[in-house]
Amino acid sequence: MNQIADTIINSMTDLIGSATKAVPAVLAGIIILFLTKFAADFVCRLANKIGKKAFKSRSLQLLLAKTTHIFVWVVGVLFAAVVAFPGLRLGDIIATLGLSSVAIGFAFQDIFKNFLSGILLLIQEPFSINDQIIVGDYEGTVEAINIRTTQIRTYQGERVLLPNSTVFTSAVQVRTAFNHRRTDLGVGVDYNTELPRAKSILLQTVDNIEGILENPEPEVDLVNFGGSSIDLVVRYWTAPCQADVRRIQSETIMAIKAAFDEADINIPYPIRTVYHYNQQEFNDYLPNKNKESNESNNGTREYANRP
Repeated sequence: MNQIADTIINSMTDLIGSATKAVPAVLAGIIILFLTKFAADFVCRLANKIGKKAFKSRSLQLLLAKTTHIFVWVVGVLFAAVVAFPGLRLGDIIATLGLSSVAIGFAFQDIFKNFLSGILLLIQEPFSINDQIIVGDYEGTVEAINIRTTQIRTYQGERVLLPNSTVFTSAVQVRTAFNHRRTDLGVGVDYNTELPRAKSILLQTVDNIEGILENPEPEVDLVNFGGSSIDLVVRYWTAPCQADVRRIQSETIMAIKAAFDEADINIPYPIRTVYHYNQQEFNDYLPNKNKESNESNNGTREYANRP
C-alpha cells in the first residue's frame, strides 16, 4: 500500500510541476492573443488608409482591409500556439492542418463557398457599394459586401442578407451601373386623334419636365392598334436612382394628362360592344332536323288553312 501511495504522490507531484512550468507559456500565449487583437485592428485601419489612396474602388479597399485582418489573426494564433506549447513545432501544425483540411472542408463547405464567393465579388466588382441591384426576388441598395453575405437595404427600409454564393451564381441586375436609365411609359389615344399632333404634344411635354435628359433624346413610338385606342410609348432617360425614376415618372404622367386635356385629346376607356338578339326569332341552337320539321309543319299548317 505504501508503494501505491508513493507512486500516486510522485505522479501528482510531476503533474503539478509540469503544470507549473507550463503556466508561464500559457500566459504568454494568452498575452499574444490579446496583442494580436490590437495588432489586427491597427493593421486593418492602416490598410483602410492605404486602400483609399491606392484604389478608387470601395470593394477593393474592403478586400485589402479584410485580407490583412485575417492574415494577422492567423499569424498571431499560430505564434501563440507555438509559445504556449513549446513541444509543438510549426511544421507539426501545418501537417495537422493539411491532414484535417478535407474533414474541415466537408464540415464548413458552405462557409468556405460563401467566403470564396465574397472574395471573387470584391475582386471582379460586378457591383459596388451604394449600387441598386435586383437579385432574384430582392431589390435594394448594396450596403456592404462581407466575407459571408452581401447586405442590401430594400426600398421599403428592410435589410436583406444574401449568401455570397447565391449572389455570385445568380443573375444580378444592376440598375445604377450607368449614368442614365430609360423609362418606357405607355399611353393610349382615341382612334379619331391626329397621330402626328399627339406625338408632337408628347415630345413637347416631356422636354419641359425637369430631370429628363436631353441626351439621349426622348422618343415616342406608335406600337399597337388596341381594342379601344392606338397605343404609344414615350421613352425618356433619367438619372438611374430609383427615387428619381419614380418622381419623374409621376410628374410625366400628370403633365401628359394635362397636355391632352388642353389639346382635347381623349385617353379612352376600354370599350366592349354587346349585341342583343331575339332568341325566339333567331334560334341558332336548334339542330338541323328540328329546323326542317318546324319548317315542314309550318308549311302544312299554311296549306291546311288555305281556302
